[in-house]
Amino acid sequence: MTKETAIKLFESRQVRSIWDSEEEKWYFSITDIIEVLTETDRPRKYWSDLKSKLRKEGSELSEKIGQLKMAAEDGKMRVTDVADTEQLFRLIQTIPSPKVEPFKLWLAQVGSERIDEIEDPEKGIDRMMETYLRKGYSKDWINQRLKSIEVRKDLTDEWENHGVQKGQEFAILTDEITKAWSGFSTKQYKAFKDLKKENLRDHMTNLELILNMLAEATTTEISKEKNPETFEDSRIIAKQGGTIAGNTRKEIEEKTGKNIVTKLNAKKLNNSKDSAIEKE
Repeated sequence: MTKETAIKLFESRQVRSIWDSEEEKWYFSITDIIEVLTETDRPRKYWSDLKSKLRKEGSELSEKIGQLKMAAEDGKMRVTDVADTEQLFRLIQTIPSPKVEPFKLWLAQVGSERIDEIEDPEKGIDRMMETYLRKGYSKDWINQRLKSIEVRKDLTDEWENHGVQKGQEFAILTDEITKAWSGFSTKQYKAFKDLKKENLRDHMTNLELILNMLAEATTTEISKEKNPETFEDSRIIAKQGGTIAGNTRKEIEEKTGKNIVTKLNAKKLNNSKDSAIEKE
């Protein structure tokens, strides 16, 4: 079974999603959907109470809910209750919210767009470009971000070729790269930018993205040459790739007198006329 993880946006709110290519359907995080529909700060508690209510009413819906591993706020892959589109249409009928009808339209659109993207992958790139433009990013930044996705895909393909497992092992190697080039673990980096569930790369400046790409691209090339046999071998290579980019960062900072890793997040980044480097 081939799965593709994605983050979908409903009214600028994130919904963790997984595309199952064999079943040709999306699976969505139920707690994410409850959070966007109800705006509760305790979506897990809300879902737990709703499941109990459905069981008491004799509904079989809660028994048919599946579970898949999705990235949690701490970056780790955790088992999450998920529902496909058909199940969601039934589930959201039980949630009193003025957003239910707009959400139904959104679900239908997500399904239609996926079919279009399978037929013509360029449409997926175009939609991604449009999404970033609507969020206020510059075209230069978006081009860097799209390139970073390509570089990341090359790296994860290389890891998979050497037996590295998606989820926790990917997260560990990514953390090694991030620490080596930025001086922060992924968790520390997100905290520095005041982020929670958000994608860290979506909140990087151009120069941060470039150095992150350098770290990942270098790691990929070293891995191809060294042909690692174990996870620990890949971990060493991840540090090496990140260190090369880290040395570049230090050289730039020495010449400019400015810090490259900044506290800028998307809200500040999109409204800032500053350069890619922020002086602390």
